[in-house]
This record gives sequence, C-alpha cells and structure tokens, in this order.
Amino acid sequence: MPAESDDRSDAPPPTPPPTDLLERLVSLGKQRGFFFPSSEIYGGINALYDYGPLGTRLRRNIRNRWWRSIVELRDDIVGIETSIIMNPQVWVASGHVAGFSDPLVDCAGDCRRRWRADHLPAERAARGKEPDAPGCPECGGTLTAPRQFNLMFRTFLGAVEDSSAQVYLRPETAQGMFVDFKSVLNSSRQRIPFGIAQNGKSFRNEISPGNSIFRTREFEMMELEFFCEPGTDDHWFEHWRAERFRWYLEELGVRRPFLRLRDHEKDELAHYAKAATDVEYLYPFGWGELEGIANRTDFDLSAHQRASGVDLSYLDPMTGSSFLPYVIEPSVGVDRIMLTVLIDAFDEEVVRGERRVVLRLHPDVAPVQVAVLPLSKKEELTVPARGLEHRLRPHFATDYDETQSIGRRYRRQDEIGTPYCVTIDFESLEDQQVTVRDRDSTEQTRLPIEDLVPRLLGRFDI
Repeated sequence: MPAESDDRSDAPPPTPPPTDLLERLVSLGKQRGFFFPSSEIYGGINALYDYGPLGTRLRRNIRNRWWRSIVELRDDIVGIETSIIMNPQVWVASGHVAGFSDPLVDCAGDCRRRWRADHLPAERAARGKEPDAPGCPECGGTLTAPRQFNLMFRTFLGAVEDSSAQVYLRPETAQGMFVDFKSVLNSSRQRIPFGIAQNGKSFRNEISPGNSIFRTREFEMMELEFFCEPGTDDHWFEHWRAERFRWYLEELGVRRPFLRLRDHEKDELAHYAKAATDVEYLYPFGWGELEGIANRTDFDLSAHQRASGVDLSYLDPMTGSSFLPYVIEPSVGVDRIMLTVLIDAFDEEVVRGERRVVLRLHPDVAPVQVAVLPLSKKEELTVPARGLEHRLRPHFATDYDETQSIGRRYRRQDEIGTPYCVTIDFESLEDQQVTVRDRDSTEQTRLPIEDLVPRLLGRFDI
C-alpha cells in the first residue's frame, strides 16, 4: 500500500527560519568540521566544497539510510554503479547536448557578473530590490540579452584534444541506469515493475550557484528509476510521491511543518514529464526543492532505443506482451539533504543562564551517536573510559573527549548533534555505573556499565 503523505496544504505556514541562520550554520560547519570551501588555502573555488570528518560521517549516514530504505529493504529494486564519463552519444540521445541549458545574461556595468535570466527576480528580492526592477541585481548595470548556456562540463578522452575526443562529465546519474536497463534486467532476473537505484557524483556548470551547499557544481546524487507498465504509472507515481515524503519525516526526523509537497503546473513540467512533484523545505531563503519525483514516461528508453538501434522493450513472460516501460524517478542530492537536516536540527537556547547551541539531529544520522567523557584527566578514569569507548565502537559511532571542563565538553557534543554522552566518574570505579546524558532534555541517568549497550541500542534503529 502506498504510504500516506498528508501534505496538509491547508495548514498554516510555519515561521520561516531566521534569515541569518545559514550564515551561522556555515560558521559552525567550518568550526566543527562539517564542510568548508575547497582549496581554501588558495582562496577557494566558487561553489565547490570539501567535507570534514563530521560532514563525511553525516553524509555516509544519509547515504546508508537512503540505500537501505530504497534497495536493501525491498525485493523489487537493485543497485548499480555507472561510469561518470559515458559515450558522448548518450548525452546526444538524451537531449542534454542540445537542450540541457539555462538562459544566461551578463552585466555590462561595474560588477560584470553573470546571472541566470530566470533567477533575476529572486536575486533582486534577496538584495532588497523590487523583483521586476531593471538592470543587474548587484550593481544596477545594463544586462545583455539572454543566451543559452549548456551546463555540462566538457573534457577530452585520450591524448588528442579535438572534437572527436570530446566527452562530458555526467550531469545526472539517471542516464547510466537507462542505458544499462536491459543488462540489469537480464542479469538480475527482475520483472516489471522493478527499480534500479544509484548513488554517485554528478557535475553541472551552474551559472549562479549559491546558498552554501544548496546549489554547487559538483554534487552527489541518489536516484531511483522505477520501471513499470504503462497504465500503472499513475499508481506508482503516487506511491513514490508519498513514500519519499514519509522518508524525511520518519527516517531523518525532519520537522513536519517545514515540509510540503508541491505539484508542478503543466506549464512548468519538463519536456519528458507527464507529472512531477517536489518535496520542498522551508529554508532561511524561502521554500526550495529538496527532492523531485517525476513520471518520465518512456521518454528516455525510447530515445536510447532510437539512437542506439538496440531493442529496449520488455517482454512480459506471463502475458507475452511487449512494451517500453514507463519510469518513475525520485531524485535527490546528498548535499542538499545534509544542508536540510542541519538547518532543521539547529537550535539555540539558554540553559542555566548559558547560551547553548545544539543540533537536534535524528539519532540514526548523527555523526557521533555516543561520546565517552571521563570526569577527570587522571589516568584512573581515562584508562577505563578509553576501554568503554572501544567497547561501544562496534555498536555506535563514538567519540572520546577528555579536554577542558565537563560542561564545555557537553557543549561541544551538543553543537555536533551527539544524542548521548556517557560520563565515567570516580564513583564509577566503585559501583560500575556511568552517567548517561540526553542531548535534547539534558537529563542525566545512572546506568550499570553492563546494561549500557542494550539500553542505548534500544534508542537507535541501527
């Protein structure tokens, strides 16, 4: 049965996050090792980011939960990994060479910046100007007439750099799954309906990237192509529309009022789409797309069948009928999910007269799940504390911290979203019990060391 999405479009809108939240989060992300500009010691490079130790852990947790939900817990979906560089004819057939472009305008004034023509109203509004005001959003200078700019990165395969050796870095992972459809079908013994899932890097030469890691030029995608019989596509579209919405609520713990489903109007549908819905989140800069779900019909398989001359139709072994499957595609970026859960989890409050920054991350995606903190740096506490942290490692993502006061260490763990801190004190040496502190409530509970693993496991879905 399809999951119920309950998008509650008639519910009152929530109060948007503070406009400076993204700036504060970027600062925290750099300070604590979530993400920072790539090549920063050389001045960075626009819209490219590196992920530090905590960011890498968080991204891996997001990836793993998506893969487990989409592939491992289902009988009808398999996973593959396809090459970043493909035969360039793939992109000709898919329409990317001719049509994967955005309208570009240049400022002839002082700033000389380039802008996406369709983003100009939003760029002006973000700078406190009227959306329909003339001229450049930055300096007010005269703008050139729009021209189309292809978003694919070009490179060359082999020693000779000419048109015959030109290839592209993939702008999406989807086409690899379409061209491998028949190979996967024959080797996996799947039957329609079934899906192919993939997680991997993609590249787009965005004209106006921005909002930190929300829109970048190198990003990581998680995509599913679900193949079904024409006539059943409406059912499967509704299924995935609801299922993907549920995933954010239940698997990542995103707050319900800040999520919505927005169906595309007919005039905004992509040329290949019969229907499309965005899962949107209310960011500090407004509602924005988190994930897209599209009914791509048989557009892609038809295009590759015509261009390659290879029959990509499916022969139903039960009925003997042959048809080109329709495809339902949920598509999302790891980077955008990461930014969303960080924004959604960010909180500030005053506890006993002190300001506390806390990331209320879902326990199952937190980069550190359990931190072990000896009350003192004395060896009689640090040795058993280290031993306990090693004992917890097979079950949880752990951290060990013995520097500064226990209060400061609690604050550090709050800032990186650690759900539970375990403190060993001198009393622990006598009664073999430890203190477990809850991140969200700050309540502390005394537990026997022997009961610690099963009691903590009961609070996670891992």
